[in-house]
Amino acid sequence: MTPSAGRSLSSGEVEAARLILARLGITPEQLLGPGDVASPPGRGMPTFTEYIDRVADAVTPGTRRVYDSYWRRVRDAWGDRRLNEPTPLEVKQLSEQVKTEAIVRSNSRGGRTASEHLISALRCLYKYAVADRLIEETENPALRVAKPRRLASTRRALPEKHLAQLFAVAGSTGNDPELDSLILRIHAETACRRGGVLALRPCDLDAVQCLVRLNEKGETVRWQPISTTLAQHLLLHVEERGNGDRKGELLRYRNGNPITSRRYDHLFQRLGLHLPWVATQQVTAHWLRHTTLTWVERNFGYAVARAFAGHDGKSDAGTTSTYVRADVYEVAQALAALTGESHPLAQHKTEADGPEQRLGGLFSAITG
Repeated sequence: MTPSAGRSLSSGEVEAARLILARLGITPEQLLGPGDVASPPGRGMPTFTEYIDRVADAVTPGTRRVYDSYWRRVRDAWGDRRLNEPTPLEVKQLSEQVKTEAIVRSNSRGGRTASEHLISALRCLYKYAVADRLIEETENPALRVAKPRRLASTRRALPEKHLAQLFAVAGSTGNDPELDSLILRIHAETACRRGGVLALRPCDLDAVQCLVRLNEKGETVRWQPISTTLAQHLLLHVEERGNGDRKGELLRYRNGNPITSRRYDHLFQRLGLHLPWVATQQVTAHWLRHTTLTWVERNFGYAVARAFAGHDGKSDAGTTSTYVRADVYEVAQALAALTGESHPLAQHKTEADGPEQRLGGLFSAITG
């Protein structure tokens, strides 16, 4: 399709034509026959198999871990196809196929998460393709497919009674109750994610100021206050099980091998055997994050809970959250109230008989 002889299209006409084609879901290349246009030298459109390997080498380990299984599905379905070939309809069909074939577990939600991750994995690929100028942003088929609406989370804060039961069972069963109790205590005090615990290293522990450096998703890093009791137990753990490498993994088994995410699986499977409500409600370590942050928000307000959680980036709370941001000293004060122990960074002592001391006795007894 070319303009009439002797007449060239204006920029406005070209833009209008692009807009119409975009709304129809058609790319300009689809209007061209074989041989109508040649690919730029060295810029041929790669296949999905070729481009997935390139993108996998460019993303962070965390992103690669989340999307790898979905990229394998894309490779199996479209491996030999070019990036500009699939249509939005085909993306939707593949996402529905992944949704249907998702493994059914007791906490499954109809494969919605699998469908969402498949679309996100494709959007990640096409984002790099747009940056490499292989396709135009308006030609990204994954952007024209809506992700499934997320259902409300079933996680919630645990009552004190259930929290005490978790620690009691973890500390009295299994092949390494000391390690399991330490894992739960870190989560309860810091409200960190599982990845933050697995990434802990001896060099991330500041025992003098009672702080740990948490490296979590999105490559975020923050210093989080911990109690003196937890700091001492972490130092003892490193002394007894460490290999002398300050930059190696902190939490280890008795044989010196570092723990992995499998430790969490075994821990909560065992807790579910002793506490039926754990298995029924599919309780995980992330419930401890909900528990601690809910308590902090109720007693110290939203700004402190936000800082405690490490949510210092953009937020739905709006611009005001930038000006009411809490600092590490306020987080330390909340932790002191939570654990019933003084903290070196706390700005002032909390009244011993204050309402915020509800959990102090429980936390002091966990490893005491």
